[in-house]
Amino acid sequence: MTPEDHDASEPTTLLITLSGRDRPGVTSAVFDSLSAVGTEVVDVEQIVLRGRLVLGVLVTAPRQWKRLRDDVVRVAESLGMAVEVERGHGDSGQRREGRSHVTVIGAPLTATAFSAIAGRIADSGANIDRIQRMARYPITAIELMVSGVAPERLRASLAPEASSLGVDLAVQPANLLRRGTRLIVMDVDSTLIQGEVIEMLAAHAGYEEQVREITERAMRGELDFEQSLRARVALLEGLEESVFDEVYDAIELAPGARTLVRTLRRLGYRFAIVSGGFTQITDRLAEDLGIHRSRANRLEVVDGRLTGRIVGDVVDRAAKATALREFAADLGVEDASVIAIGDGANDLDMLAAAGLGIAYNAKPVVQESADTAVNVPYLDAILYLLGISREEVEAADQEAGYTTPAPPV
Repeated sequence: MTPEDHDASEPTTLLITLSGRDRPGVTSAVFDSLSAVGTEVVDVEQIVLRGRLVLGVLVTAPRQWKRLRDDVVRVAESLGMAVEVERGHGDSGQRREGRSHVTVIGAPLTATAFSAIAGRIADSGANIDRIQRMARYPITAIELMVSGVAPERLRASLAPEASSLGVDLAVQPANLLRRGTRLIVMDVDSTLIQGEVIEMLAAHAGYEEQVREITERAMRGELDFEQSLRARVALLEGLEESVFDEVYDAIELAPGARTLVRTLRRLGYRFAIVSGGFTQITDRLAEDLGIHRSRANRLEVVDGRLTGRIVGDVVDRAAKATALREFAADLGVEDASVIAIGDGANDLDMLAAAGLGIAYNAKPVVQESADTAVNVPYLDAILYLLGISREEVEAADQEAGYTTPAPPV
């Protein structure tokens, strides 16, 4: 042993960082060189981005650590890659308290916006430990693992920045909830489906414009929902019951709705829809999509025609939250594991009752109150908030025989 191989400041760990063009056998070659001296692996991370590999390995340092360093450098040179070997004293890479998943979604997601979000994270005193792409088409979704600041405080710091930049952002605690069985409770009109069923019914009665105006005011919270609903329903008096078939056939689901339900059902999620609309439509939607629970208003029909009245109590803002809690209890899911999705003022109590409330292309009052907002026109973007990547979705769909459009090159 030479004096160079042993000094008073011997490191206890070595951080080896290798980067360059990816190819089969790179990781194996590096670990072969490490195994020759019997060192222990403390931590390891590897990413491949557009064919470029970055491999970081934290190992315990042997007594002759400089020889190990030289061996690793020779391996890197033989592979045509760059390498750095840093000395350390113990594993200082332990992630700090206050861990969060931060999901940033943009269409597009500009470098300026991402820089601003990263800067705000640094300003808050938090650290970005890891970055992972969740989707690149038709939107860009990036997930950051952040530590050092409580999720609630981090959300309060980042939300105004995201809003001013025109990107969607969600901050969620890094805990086991993501990996457990969860319940998704969705609004229907302008959330699960495009448009409002009551306006589609009113079009057959010749009152579409009048009903649309009342609906808009109710969704903004300017009118009492029950009173506005009864006033709109009264305009439907006399319509033949067959109108339900015509309206149902004309319904268009939100883009990505089937993908969202199909993917999460594979993972054991449960689904419910709660609507201020009508059971004559929502029950059929639930059956079509494989949704487990459904609650909505029922339009009265006598002698094959609508009477312009509702049967029973109205499913309003408070009733939606009650339904969420009842569904969760019935399915054995804790309220903290419930995800609620809605767009209007009558969804506010439901969003507040859930562990994660998502405002989907929602009115301003809803976006301001919800835990997070998604404003891209794809309902399956919510998958990225749950740590599920587009690549995983497409792989599962391909295995099951579904086809998905190819992304642009």
